[in-house]
Amino acid sequence: MKGSGIKPILCLTATLVCAAAAFSAAQPAQPAQPAQLPPVKPGEKILNSACTTCHELRAIETTALDEEGWTKIVNAMVEKGAEVKKDDMPVLVKYLVSAYGPLPDGAGKAVLLNVCTQCHTLDRVRVRGGDRQSWEDLLNHMLNEGAPLSDEDYTVLLRYLARNFSSQ
Repeated sequence: MKGSGIKPILCLTATLVCAAAAFSAAQPAQPAQPAQLPPVKPGEKILNSACTTCHELRAIETTALDEEGWTKIVNAMVEKGAEVKKDDMPVLVKYLVSAYGPLPDGAGKAVLLNVCTQCHTLDRVRVRGGDRQSWEDLLNHMLNEGAPLSDEDYTVLLRYLARNFSSQ
Protein backbone atom coordinates (compact mmCIF):
# COMPACT_ATOMS: atom_id res chain seq x y z
CA MET A 1 0.00 0.00 0.00
CA LYS A 2 2.85 2.34 0.78
CA GLY A 3 4.40 2.19 -2.72
CA SER A 4 1.16 2.72 -4.62
CA GLY A 5 1.04 6.48 -3.95
CA ILE A 6 4.49 7.12 -5.44
CA LYS A 7 3.66 5.97 -9.00
CA PRO A 8 1.03 8.67 -9.65
CA ILE A 9 3.36 11.34 -8.26
CA LEU A 10 6.23 10.15 -10.50
CA CYS A 11 3.92 10.07 -13.53
CA LEU A 12 2.64 13.56 -12.76
CA THR A 13 6.18 14.90 -12.28
CA ALA A 14 7.38 13.30 -15.53
CA THR A 15 4.38 14.73 -17.39
CA LEU A 16 5.01 18.24 -16.03
CA VAL A 17 8.72 18.09 -16.91
CA CYS A 18 7.95 16.93 -20.45
CA ALA A 19 5.29 19.62 -20.87
CA ALA A 20 7.67 22.32 -19.64
CA ALA A 21 10.37 21.13 -22.03
CA ALA A 22 7.94 21.06 -24.96
CA PHE A 23 6.57 24.50 -24.08
CA SER A 24 10.02 26.09 -23.83
CA ALA A 25 11.16 24.48 -27.08
CA ALA A 26 8.16 25.96 -28.87
CA GLN A 27 8.98 29.51 -27.73
CA PRO A 28 10.87 31.64 -30.26
CA ALA A 29 14.43 32.36 -29.23
CA GLN A 30 14.94 35.90 -27.95
CA PRO A 31 17.55 37.74 -30.00
CA ALA A 32 20.62 38.75 -28.05
CA GLN A 33 20.59 42.42 -27.15
CA PRO A 34 23.48 44.26 -28.80
CA ALA A 35 25.84 46.17 -26.55
CA GLN A 36 24.65 49.72 -26.05
CA LEU A 37 27.12 52.14 -27.56
CA PRO A 38 27.16 55.73 -26.44
CA PRO A 39 25.25 57.99 -28.80
CA VAL A 40 27.30 59.69 -31.48
CA LYS A 41 27.43 63.44 -30.92
CA PRO A 42 26.08 65.60 -33.77
CA GLY A 43 29.47 67.24 -34.28
CA GLU A 44 31.14 63.86 -34.49
CA LYS A 45 28.67 62.79 -37.19
CA ILE A 46 29.56 65.88 -39.21
CA LEU A 47 33.27 65.22 -38.69
CA ASN A 48 32.88 61.63 -39.86
CA SER A 49 30.90 62.55 -42.95
CA ALA A 50 32.64 65.76 -44.01
CA CYS A 51 36.21 65.77 -42.70
CA THR A 52 37.35 62.18 -42.76
CA THR A 53 36.40 61.75 -46.39
CA CYS A 54 39.63 63.63 -47.19
CA HIS A 55 41.64 63.57 -43.96
CA GLU A 56 42.84 60.87 -41.64
CA LEU A 57 41.49 61.41 -38.13
CA ARG A 58 45.06 61.38 -36.81
CA ALA A 59 45.76 64.83 -38.27
CA ILE A 60 42.74 66.20 -36.42
CA GLU A 61 43.62 64.41 -33.17
CA THR A 62 47.05 66.04 -33.01
CA THR A 63 46.05 69.62 -33.84
CA ALA A 64 44.61 70.92 -30.53
CA LEU A 65 43.20 74.29 -31.62
CA ASP A 66 40.89 76.70 -29.84
CA GLU A 67 37.53 77.84 -31.21
CA GLU A 68 39.07 80.54 -33.40
CA GLY A 69 41.63 78.12 -34.82
CA TRP A 70 39.10 75.40 -35.60
CA THR A 71 36.73 77.97 -37.12
CA LYS A 72 39.48 79.11 -39.49
CA ILE A 73 40.26 75.53 -40.47
CA VAL A 74 36.59 74.62 -41.03
CA ASN A 75 36.01 77.78 -43.10
CA ALA A 76 39.09 77.03 -45.21
CA MET A 77 37.95 73.44 -45.77
CA VAL A 78 34.45 74.57 -46.78
CA GLU A 79 36.03 77.00 -49.28
CA LYS A 80 37.98 74.03 -50.69
CA GLY A 81 34.78 72.02 -51.12
CA ALA A 82 34.07 70.30 -47.81
CA GLU A 83 30.37 69.60 -47.61
CA VAL A 84 29.38 71.22 -44.32
CA LYS A 85 26.08 73.08 -44.14
CA LYS A 86 26.30 76.61 -42.77
CA ASP A 87 24.08 75.68 -39.80
CA ASP A 88 26.33 72.68 -39.04
CA MET A 89 29.56 74.68 -38.88
CA PRO A 90 29.13 75.88 -35.25
CA VAL A 91 28.17 72.34 -34.21
CA LEU A 92 31.30 70.93 -35.84
CA VAL A 93 33.56 73.61 -34.34
CA LYS A 94 32.07 73.07 -30.88
CA TYR A 95 32.74 69.35 -31.16
CA LEU A 96 36.30 69.88 -32.43
CA VAL A 97 37.09 72.23 -29.53
CA SER A 98 35.63 69.77 -27.04
CA ALA A 99 37.33 66.64 -28.36
CA TYR A 100 40.47 68.11 -29.95
CA GLY A 101 40.71 71.53 -28.36
CA PRO A 102 43.55 73.60 -27.04
CA LEU A 103 46.16 72.43 -24.57
CA PRO A 104 48.45 74.48 -22.36
CA ASP A 105 51.84 75.13 -23.90
CA GLY A 106 54.73 73.24 -22.44
CA ALA A 107 57.32 70.58 -23.15
CA GLY A 108 54.86 67.71 -22.65
CA LYS A 109 52.24 69.01 -25.07
CA ALA A 110 53.86 67.36 -28.10
CA VAL A 111 54.25 64.07 -26.24
CA LEU A 112 50.59 64.14 -25.18
CA LEU A 113 49.45 64.88 -28.73
CA ASN A 114 51.69 62.32 -30.42
CA VAL A 115 51.53 59.45 -27.93
CA CYS A 116 48.42 59.66 -25.76
CA THR A 117 46.04 60.56 -28.58
CA GLN A 118 46.90 57.33 -30.35
CA CYS A 119 44.27 55.80 -28.04
CA HIS A 120 42.56 58.66 -26.16
CA THR A 121 40.80 61.92 -27.02
CA LEU A 122 41.97 65.09 -25.33
CA ASP A 123 38.72 65.56 -23.44
CA ARG A 124 39.48 62.33 -21.59
CA VAL A 125 42.76 63.80 -20.36
CA ARG A 126 41.15 67.10 -19.40
CA VAL A 127 38.40 65.59 -17.25
CA ARG A 128 40.60 63.06 -15.47
CA GLY A 129 42.82 65.33 -13.41
CA GLY A 130 44.88 64.06 -10.52
CA ASP A 131 47.95 64.69 -8.45
CA ARG A 132 51.45 63.77 -9.56
CA GLN A 133 51.22 60.29 -8.03
CA SER A 134 47.95 59.42 -9.77
CA TRP A 135 49.36 60.58 -13.11
CA GLU A 136 52.49 58.51 -12.48
CA ASP A 137 50.35 55.47 -11.67
CA LEU A 138 48.35 55.99 -14.85
CA LEU A 139 51.44 56.41 -17.02
CA ASN A 140 52.93 53.21 -15.57
CA HIS A 141 49.68 51.42 -16.37
CA MET A 142 49.76 52.80 -19.92
CA LEU A 143 53.36 51.59 -20.33
CA ASN A 144 52.24 48.13 -19.24
CA GLU A 145 49.49 48.34 -21.87
CA GLY A 146 52.07 49.11 -24.55
CA ALA A 147 52.14 52.91 -24.78
CA PRO A 148 55.18 53.88 -26.89
CA LEU A 149 56.66 56.26 -24.32
CA SER A 150 60.42 56.65 -23.95
CA ASP A 151 62.03 57.22 -20.54
CA GLU A 152 62.76 60.83 -21.49
CA ASP A 153 59.21 61.46 -22.73
CA TYR A 154 57.78 59.78 -19.63
CA THR A 155 59.43 62.36 -17.35
CA VAL A 156 58.42 65.28 -19.57
CA LEU A 157 54.82 64.07 -19.89
CA LEU A 158 54.46 63.36 -16.17
CA ARG A 159 55.62 66.87 -15.30
CA TYR A 160 53.28 68.37 -17.92
CA LEU A 161 50.21 66.41 -16.77
CA ALA A 162 50.81 67.06 -13.07
CA ARG A 163 51.31 70.78 -13.67
CA ASN A 164 48.46 71.37 -16.12
CA PHE A 165 45.81 68.76 -15.27
CA SER A 166 45.88 68.60 -11.51
CA SER A 167 42.62 67.94 -9.68
CA GLN A 168 43.72 70.25 -6.84
